[in-house]
This record gives sequence, C-alpha cells and structure tokens, in this order.
Amino acid sequence: MDVLKMLADLRQEREQIEEAIVTLERLAQGRGRRRGRPPAWMSALKRRGRPPGSKNKSKESAAAA
Repeated sequence: MDVLKMLADLRQEREQIEEAIVTLERLAQGRGRRRGRPPAWMSALKRRGRPPGSKNKSKESAAAA
C-alpha cells in the first residue's frame, strides 16, 4: 500500500465533495422560479458542441467509405 497515493486520492475526493456541496448550496438558495438567462456559474457547467470523437469526416475519407 502506498500511503502517499492514498492521501492524494482522499484529497482529490474531498475536493470533489466540496465542489458538490457548494453547487447544491447554490441550487438550494435559488429555489424560486426565475426569469431570463441562468447564472454564469450554471451555464459554465454545461458543455456545448459536439461530443468528443464526432468530428466531421473529410471529403476524401467519406468518398472512400
């Protein structure tokens, strides 16, 4: 067992838990119906665009397929 690796893993897990707590606290504060655009921190969580691996195929490779 590598104690240093275990400590690093636990610290990383603690950071993830703290981020989840902060996000849930923010959601709990804004419980009413709101109008307009969502807050910047909320829209930053959403990823836009195509999923990885779905690139456009070039004309040459499309013709070969």
